[in-house]
Amino acid sequence: MEITYNSDNLIPAIIQDAKTKTVLMLGYMNEAALKKTQEIKKVTFYSRSKQRLWTKGEESGNFLNLVDMQLDCDQDTLLIQVNPQGPTCHKGSDTCWNQTNSSSFLSELEKTIEVRRMSASPENSYVASLFSKGINKLAQKVGEEAVELVIEANDDNDDLFLNESADLLFHYLMLLQAKGFRLSDVEQILKSRVQK
Repeated sequence: MEITYNSDNLIPAIIQDAKTKTVLMLGYMNEAALKKTQEIKKVTFYSRSKQRLWTKGEESGNFLNLVDMQLDCDQDTLLIQVNPQGPTCHKGSDTCWNQTNSSSFLSELEKTIEVRRMSASPENSYVASLFSKGINKLAQKVGEEAVELVIEANDDNDDLFLNESADLLFHYLMLLQAKGFRLSDVEQILKSRVQK
């Protein structure tokens, strides 16, 4: 890459989630930071305040795993696509503009399920109460919802069919989390099948 650095020998680097395309932050790189990023595959910046290289996540564990790097048409700005490992902002938000980094409502729903599973009391939350009953109860609930969906598929009431579809998907997302997975894990399997 033929890079045009500014007068401080830095280049702005726009950090974007490779999957959602959400802009996460803006940082600056010098030649050493760029080289280290390419070597370790974790985004490394030049900190103007600390006057040194710093790999994003070196203290928090919230690394920005390198996916792709592109130079703009003027060769003076980088677009770096990443898979973020946790929130990007040092204040705990997904982006440095306090935006949610999500590709879909289902991603948001998964986050809500996780929050309720981890912090809500079973007495006050349906999600927490179902998780407290264990994996067998969750699996049983998914089975019940699947049967109800099949029954509604054979009727002419579209509203009931769609509601049972929503119930099944909701409980399936909980079962996935109970097993330590997300919808994105299933998505990857489906993508791999399409490519075959």
